[in-house]
Amino acid sequence: MPYYEHVVIARQDISPQQAEALNDQLKHLIEENGGHIAKIEYWGLRNLTYRVKKNRKGHYSLLAIDAPAAAVKEMERQLSINEDVIRYMTVRVEELDLELSPILARRDRPERSERSSETFAE
Repeated sequence: MPYYEHVVIARQDISPQQAEALNDQLKHLIEENGGHIAKIEYWGLRNLTYRVKKNRKGHYSLLAIDAPAAAVKEMERQLSINEDVIRYMTVRVEELDLELSPILARRDRPERSERSSETFAE
């Protein structure tokens, strides 16, 4: 089966729990149609570069999908109907990257002030 990376942006006025529920809904839909979601990353509420449908922020999620094209097409159809979804984008990839995305990896690094004080302490 082909591999896909899918990013979905939900409205800013829904709760993080509702954004996670949307991810679970997508996972259930893909698995129902014979696919598998290898990774789901919730990136949190982030600023948008420009206003989209009167929203300045959005709840971002990344999904790594191993599914037939029909399952992905059905998922995109459901997302286009959903009023909580601002934007989504699906990209076909050669292989799935199951490591942390750069967005989440950056959160795990120590803050700049902590790092700079460590270098001066030596």
